[in-house]
Amino acid sequence: MMKNKSLNLIDIAREYSDDEKARVLIESMRWAGGRKCPHCQNEKTYELQGKPGSANPVKPGTYKCSACRKKFTVRVGTIFEDSHIPLGKWLMTIFLMCSSKKAMSANQIHRMVGVTYKSAWFMCHRIRHGMKPDGNEPLLSGIVEIDETYVGGKPRRGKKYDVFNKPRTGRGTQKAPVVALVERDGSVRTSVMPRVTAKNLRAVMKDNIDPSAEIHTDEHSSYPLATKGFKAHRSVNHGRGEYSKLHYQYFGKKREHISIHCNTAESFFALIKRGIYGTYHQVSKKHLHRYCDEFAFRWNLRRTPDGNIMTTAIKGFEGKRLKYKTSSDEKPVC
Repeated sequence: MMKNKSLNLIDIAREYSDDEKARVLIESMRWAGGRKCPHCQNEKTYELQGKPGSANPVKPGTYKCSACRKKFTVRVGTIFEDSHIPLGKWLMTIFLMCSSKKAMSANQIHRMVGVTYKSAWFMCHRIRHGMKPDGNEPLLSGIVEIDETYVGGKPRRGKKYDVFNKPRTGRGTQKAPVVALVERDGSVRTSVMPRVTAKNLRAVMKDNIDPSAEIHTDEHSSYPLATKGFKAHRSVNHGRGEYSKLHYQYFGKKREHISIHCNTAESFFALIKRGIYGTYHQVSKKHLHRYCDEFAFRWNLRRTPDGNIMTTAIKGFEGKRLKYKTSSDEKPVC
């Protein structure tokens, strides 16, 4: 078996287009520490062997738990469950989504992988669902930048315009607000909010940021109240053309400076906007949180080889399942 670190699209197409080989590869990624029953997490399992000439042969890769006596495969308990699409095509789709820095559309997956558009759309949403944080990640610490952006189209004729007779593009429109919390030189967390208020911001910050962190924001009036209880809150005033400034502090006779800005968060937003404008063209509010999870997942592994990103994604699919009816009928998060 090829090392995951050296995997690329050519290797997957050549070596793992066969469903059996793809199954073995996914098993090695999902159960790297030993096979467990997805129903009861028992480690005592065994592979079922069919009898020669049986009228109902056992499919390769079928296992049984010694405790709950239930059968399972590597698909059970993951985003692959109840999917009839070959695992080789799943592998190729996962790799394409993990390695495309500005995303890849379901229409492109439909053409490249050879599945229907409806299947490609649902595969992509399943993978995004598997990329969402588990909730066990360490809290953001050090310097954490917080900023918000608004995702949606320009208002049509007859909608609100500003004093310069230009369409309003930010607060006060029907666009969906997306807030990013970025640890400088670290990870990012995203949240799609109904409104950017001090109450909503504080709830997200308490769940994701360590109280010892220093918060950097822009001049939005909700931040001073939302950041109470953290180590410090420093801001820049974008309305006055201020995008970065230095704060000096002394440790005895030694003077050190901290650069105050939100540029890292804005760089993350730039990737999201380029992906939406150039790849997806349009996203609905009810699925926007999944697109944000996809971009955040790639951002957090931006220094990782593509083969290892795919391995991390597959390991994160454990216990995550998304049904088509649930995905289609869910209510908007905004």
